Amino acid sequence: MGKLTTHILDTASGKPAAGVRINVWFERSGVWVDLGAVITNADGRCDAPLLQGAAFTAGRYRLVFHVGPYFRTQGPEKPSPAFLEDVPIEFGVVDASTHYHVPLLVTPWSYSTYRGS
Repeated sequence: MGKLTTHILDTASGKPAAGVRINVWFERSGVWVDLGAVITNADGRCDAPLLQGAAFTAGRYRLVFHVGPYFRTQGPEKPSPAFLEDVPIEFGVVDASTHYHVPLLVTPWSYSTYRGS
């Protein structure tokens, strides 16, 4: 059964990013449809897959990681406006019967992602 998962690592502190809201979007006929939102747990992960089974289909997805509020609660005061407020990651799913893991490695000033397992 295919599924979509994620996690967030705050690479500035070397710790998981807990309490970050993530919105999940799917492109349907050229229009982005909001599939809902989740909040990361203490391990920077979601308690369940973002999508799985019949809810996870081939197509274009967007995850929007709302990191601004998280970084405002971490350590020294950050500049306002924040350099990164929201991090959108758009990606394609070809085979929805497999596991797509899309992690976010983030600092207040940079981010990277990859397709994990």
